Amino acid sequence: MTIANTAVLIAAVMPVLTMGIAKAASAGKKRSQGGYDNNDPRGWAAKQEGWKARAAAAQNNGFEALPLFVFGVLAAQAAGLDQARTDHLALAFIGLRIVYTALYFANIAPLRSLVWGGALAANIAMFAPTLSNLF
Repeated sequence: MTIANTAVLIAAVMPVLTMGIAKAASAGKKRSQGGYDNNDPRGWAAKQEGWKARAAAAQNNGFEALPLFVFGVLAAQAAGLDQARTDHLALAFIGLRIVYTALYFANIAPLRSLVWGGALAANIAMFAPTLSNLF
């Protein structure tokens, strides 16, 4: 398995871990006191405020970013692009997504958006050589 393929697995698990942090923070509390409600997890997430609400939003964004990343890695590999380049871009994406999530938790929106753009650029860079072959 390549580094980029491992990064795909990490990217798939990151959103789950992101929300897991918010859920763990309510461990030991009864549902009536705001504890995690496994019977209605989406309802519980919708009621959160502050950093827990931002964790839910970061989780959603992580799942939204995942398909482009997976396809970018697979397309680069299928096109026979340099694996080291693909690995570096995949690691950059993971690193930027970790920073993005931390900034989401910390409620630093302008910098978070900039980091999001960097992660998107890493994805697009995986397609760049493939796209140039079309013209």
